[in-house]
Amino acid sequence: MAAISLKEAEKHLKIWLMAELEIATSQSYKIGTRSLTRADLKEVRNQIEYWQKKIAEIESVKSRGGRNRVMRAIPRDI
Repeated sequence: MAAISLKEAEKHLKIWLMAELEIATSQSYKIGTRSLTRADLKEVRNQIEYWQKKIAEIESVKSRGGRNRVMRAIPRDI
C-alpha cells in the first residue's frame, strides 16, 4: 500500500467527522415505503480514531525528519 500523505489523512478524517455528525442528527428516516439507515455509529467512531492516529503518526515522522532514530550505548565499568 502506498504511503498516505498528511493532506489525504486529514481529508479522510474530515469526511468521517461529517459522517458522525450526520448520524448524530438522524440515524434513520422513512419516506413513504422507502427507508434509509445510516452507517453504524461505532464503526464511524472507530474510523475517526484510526485517522486521528494516522495523522499523529505522519506528523511524528515529519518531526523526526522522516526516519527513526536509534541510539546505542555500551555500558563500561570504569
